[in-house]
Amino acid sequence: QVQLVESGGGLVQAGGSLRLSCAASRSIFSIPVMGWYRQAPGKQRELVALISSGGSTNYGDSVNGRFTISRDNTKSTVYLQMNSLKPEDTAVYYCYLRSAGLDSWGQGTRVTVSS
Repeated sequence: QVQLVESGGGLVQAGGSLRLSCAASRSIFSIPVMGWYRQAPGKQRELVALISSGGSTNYGDSVNGRFTISRDNTKSTVYLQMNSLKPEDTAVYYCYLRSAGLDSWGQGTRVTVSS
């Protein structure tokens, strides 16, 4: 199973930006779907963004237009550029991939947005 390691979380003021990275333990070239989910305290995990092997993207309604997902297959890494951050973006962000019918998750990286 692929191991996923997130980085880039932290504390930022509202209106600021962060870039999250997710490094995979093997090549992601053939991974059909990768992405990010998040879970805020007391809430269910929700979709942030997905990206296909062909580069098609899908975003959650609450982040559309502010966040951008990308993948670098040569580095086996997926990125999430987060701009215009809001306090409601505060959550633990999890990297995700789906391959051969199996889901894999990272340990998560915490993002805190102060008002």
